[in-house]
Amino acid sequence: MFPEPPLTSFASDNTSGIVPEVIQALVDANEGSAIGYGDDPITTKLREEMNALFGREVTTLLAWGGTGANIVGLQAMINSWEAIICASSSHINVDECGAPERFLGAKLIDLESSDAKIEPVSLAKELEILGVVHHAQPGAISITQSTEYGTLYTVEELKEVIGIAKQAGLRVHMDGARIANATAALGVPIADFTCDLGVDILSFGGTKNGMAYGEAIVVFNPELAEAAEFIQKQSAQLPSKMRYIAAQFSAMFKDNLWLKHASHANEMAQLLAEGISGIRDVEITQSTEVNAVFAKLPKEAIATLQEWSYFYDWEKENEVRWMTSYVTTPKDVERLVEGIHIAVSD
Repeated sequence: MFPEPPLTSFASDNTSGIVPEVIQALVDANEGSAIGYGDDPITTKLREEMNALFGREVTTLLAWGGTGANIVGLQAMINSWEAIICASSSHINVDECGAPERFLGAKLIDLESSDAKIEPVSLAKELEILGVVHHAQPGAISITQSTEYGTLYTVEELKEVIGIAKQAGLRVHMDGARIANATAALGVPIADFTCDLGVDILSFGGTKNGMAYGEAIVVFNPELAEAAEFIQKQSAQLPSKMRYIAAQFSAMFKDNLWLKHASHANEMAQLLAEGISGIRDVEITQSTEVNAVFAKLPKEAIATLQEWSYFYDWEKENEVRWMTSYVTTPKDVERLVEGIHIAVSD
């Protein structure tokens, strides 16, 4: 007999609602009128907050979503004959319906990785094609932090990978759809593993951490700022009423709400991993470092559990993914663990 299913979904951190403070910020931003396209006091305030967050002058552009933010950032980095190196599991390679290839007109060079992190040896090997006119020339790398497998680059790992790229003259993009979870897990200032290491452009995610919509394109390299602004408009990623996205980010930054919610989501994933670690026929397949738990379990149990409380199958046979968010509770985790135990035991 299954217990009541969890009240919140483990299918994705996108399934959670909107943080109450963000809803209030949208209501507040709705008072009166404001000049569009970012020339308003609310967006100006956010740009100042981003400068303070990274400890330097940055160019902050706001976009509708993560795919659009990635396209703008990547397109600003490369020439028509250049390619982008990424992990084979990266969002730009797997989950964006070919949007980068279509809008950038560029080849993605995807590197296999068991933990979704670009390995220095693989990157160095791929860079051997530099200067060979018959090959698309690597012009940038895209690093996902945290990765599509819920793993996390350490600061030292990022330093090594980015160092190899920079030595070869490549620019560096970071897909930070879950940058809040990564920052909370690493326990260091966000600048320590982004701009301080040489990241040129960061896609700064907000939606998965409790915003209604919207991402930021943070340009650290001033040489790329002007191009990014024009590409943002050309790519249909320039919101006219930009203040509604800016207000959400500011609400999340107040009192470090973005990190508090991300920390909670990470803690719930750890609780889930601990809860299922001793269940027979359940194998955790990746390190639980942020707010994702990946595991393999019997096929029949997967189907039964998905009918009870839906979640997604993943890449390997009988592998699944459970995501936690700012609304996940210990009781939700307890119910899911109990359900998994019953499904596997039947």
